[in-house]
Amino acid sequence: MVEHRPGLTFLTHAILLAGVAIIAFPLYLTLVASTQTAEQITQAIPMSMLPGTNALETYKIALFGGQSAAGSEITGSAPMMLVSLITALIIPLGKITMSMLSAFAIVYFRFPFRNLVFWMIFVTLMLPVEVRIGPTYEVVASLGMLNTYAGLSIPLIASATATFLFRQFFLTVPDELVEAARIDGAGPMRFFKDVLLPLSSTSIAALFVIQFIYGWNQYLWPLLMTTSEDMYPVVMGIKRLIGGDSYTEWNVVMATAILAMLPPALVVMLMQKWFVKGLVDTEK
Repeated sequence: MVEHRPGLTFLTHAILLAGVAIIAFPLYLTLVASTQTAEQITQAIPMSMLPGTNALETYKIALFGGQSAAGSEITGSAPMMLVSLITALIIPLGKITMSMLSAFAIVYFRFPFRNLVFWMIFVTLMLPVEVRIGPTYEVVASLGMLNTYAGLSIPLIASATATFLFRQFFLTVPDELVEAARIDGAGPMRFFKDVLLPLSSTSIAALFVIQFIYGWNQYLWPLLMTTSEDMYPVVMGIKRLIGGDSYTEWNVVMATAILAMLPPALVVMLMQKWFVKGLVDTEK
């Protein structure tokens, strides 16, 4: 029986509300700034905390581009968001496919040095893209994949973490299912498709959400890979809007930031049930 303590309940709720406020206030500030003009943001100190009346024009310029009220020529974020969306879809789908097949081979096939192969894959956790970025860039450039979706996504597809997670899950699948599939005459790929894929659905969903956000937020690798504005992701677009010594249209920057938050937030909201179940579900 849990003892009810009003003071402790109040304290825990106060801590939770404080945490929400710390996280939500920057988002609210960004949203408010995106509804004001650049002059209102820079001239008012402190900036007004109430929404402005310039939201429609600001978001239109941020999404489709055009000339702002200050005379700056703004590049729309719609093409960049499309690049980010395609990349963010290729990366998780590629990671899931490659990791599941790798884990399937390691668990269910008998071949020499099987465990050594797994540990060789696992050791690559110590070699993220940031560590091997120079050699990776040289290989991609030699293959002529600069300014391409393949160059933006393929070097990020391999995942030792996902392979490890699927391997651990496959090890928990009862041997009786394997024997039943063999008696039924199912081949390896049919067993993979009809048995392992349905059982792994929640794990796939959780991994897809994590890797979609990972692919959407990529900045360093696209910064090296792309020299054409047609292939810039939206994260790079936000950075380019901040003009350094030149005049910065902060309302457009904030509007673009809000637009860039929407796809990952939408994916999390739509797949929240599967995401949570994939992380906490222990039923196999």
